[in-house]
Amino acid sequence: MNPLDVLKRTPKSNCGKCGYPACLAFAANVAKSGEDPTKCPYIDLNGLDLKKRGQTGLEDMGREHDLELIRHLKEKISRLDFAEIAPGLGVDCSPSQPRTLRFPYLGQAVELTKDGILLAGKEPEDPRDQILLYNYIHSGGGPEPQNNWIGLESLPNSISKVKTLARYGEERISKIFSGLTPEKIINLCRPIPHIVDNESSATAALIFQVLPRLPQYVLFWEEEKEEGFPAKVKILFDKGVMSFLDLESLVFSSERLADRLAVLARQENRPDSEAD
Repeated sequence: MNPLDVLKRTPKSNCGKCGYPACLAFAANVAKSGEDPTKCPYIDLNGLDLKKRGQTGLEDMGREHDLELIRHLKEKISRLDFAEIAPGLGVDCSPSQPRTLRFPYLGQAVELTKDGILLAGKEPEDPRDQILLYNYIHSGGGPEPQNNWIGLESLPNSISKVKTLARYGEERISKIFSGLTPEKIINLCRPIPHIVDNESSATAALIFQVLPRLPQYVLFWEEEKEEGFPAKVKILFDKGVMSFLDLESLVFSSERLADRLAVLARQENRPDSEAD
């Protein structure tokens, strides 16, 4: 597929809502890398054949790219001394099982070996989870977070990712929390390890332990109708976060936090008869 075939269907306004700085960059990634075309809220897909005969579909292309990256990361992981890097990552490596690392990811148990990953006892369905977890281990770890909080925009080369974080992380969490009291928000988040910051002026402020050394500070402000301010969430990261994850995986980790909160919210709303 030619990127120009995709570009002509975008508004060509470079609004950035897709997470890319320009429509051309977005179109090129849709055509060549399997990017999701619906990330552009204005794209016209009518008549566009996303899976032409003789070509791999965009979804398949993206998945194959992810699987190839997983194979590459597994090869890198296989060379690491797990016992040596475990302390810097805050993960557990038992002397009796030196080829296995155990640690929580959004409150779910991870068992990572040089052969694969189990998340809550199963292989992760989304390959991006594996990429994130392998990247975390491959980082080799670093100093413990100091709770010196910064926004994503303060990290290098993050301009194109700020809108992605807002769309798939902050805005979604804001919708989940909107209308809930601080007490209900805290109760909803109970399955995910977190600390409540009672000193914040926000409606609710929680520091989630996404990975052992990857905290994310979520600030939520409820809608103020009289003042005309909508509900809002801001996600902050520890200043040393880039020692543990690359920018792409970092943004995805916030998306996964939103996914996890959405699942918990649905469970909270289920009738008692269906909750068991």
